Amino acid sequence: MPSDSAYGNLQNYKLYIRPNAHTHYGSPNEKKSVLSKHRQNVQNLLKIMSKNESMTTWDLAKISIPNDISKLREREKIYRRLLVGRKDKGKHSDGILDLGLVIKDGKSFKTGMADKYRLSLYGILYCIDVLDLTKNDIDKIAEKYVKVLPKVFGKWEYVKSKIGNKVYGIKLLANGLLADNPQIQIQYGIPFYELMSYIHIKYQKNFEYISEKKLAEQISYWFYINLLYQPIQKNNTINIGISNLNQIFEDDLELKKWFLVFCKESTKYYHERYKILRKSEIR
Repeated sequence: MPSDSAYGNLQNYKLYIRPNAHTHYGSPNEKKSVLSKHRQNVQNLLKIMSKNESMTTWDLAKISIPNDISKLREREKIYRRLLVGRKDKGKHSDGILDLGLVIKDGKSFKTGMADKYRLSLYGILYCIDVLDLTKNDIDKIAEKYVKVLPKVFGKWEYVKSKIGNKVYGIKLLANGLLADNPQIQIQYGIPFYELMSYIHIKYQKNFEYISEKKLAEQISYWFYINLLYQPIQKNNTINIGISNLNQIFEDDLELKKWFLVFCKESTKYYHERYKILRKSEIR
């Protein structure tokens, strides 16, 4: 994210960004017919952005109104106000940029200099959370935002070829379900809760600020750990450890190495915590 942004980790998304976005722009299962014109415009703009890479407001307007040049300039002004906010009688009204769902992403010099915009990682999660996207729509986001979330979207089609629709478990994260609840019932022997908890421990200092690269890393760890989830079963088909991910890792050793580094880091953390408890001589 840009250096002047101050957006936090996934806990921040759950507790602040997501509820605020719902308040300003609409929440899941809210019928479009009851949304204000402003909210409808925002959601329409975000949906266009979810299907495209970085674009200027003019380019976004051209997608919205492809065959009516007379209305194009007015639509471009609307999109600009939605993104950057507006001043009315000296008072500034926040835009989508201020909430963190969209960021500036370079300049265009096609017809003069103009800012380009794209969804932030929070914006991607909000779209998945609220806009009632189809699987094809989410696939499109993965295609257009590979560079933003490379460990997930850069592997999207490959991982989907291995595990199918489980990739759409990212919807749970978008819904604010961080899966860090110790009451989750999980098959014994799978370190789902331990690894999921360590994600939030690892990035706990980033509640108020996190770089886009680090946030992408946190989301990526969540994505693969979530694939470990296996409910308690009565049959003998039991996977232990991280063996549920073997079918993904068998043909991508680089991805496996990246994930194992995280696992070893978490093991070291818990081992150090255990040593402290043991030395405390609690009776």
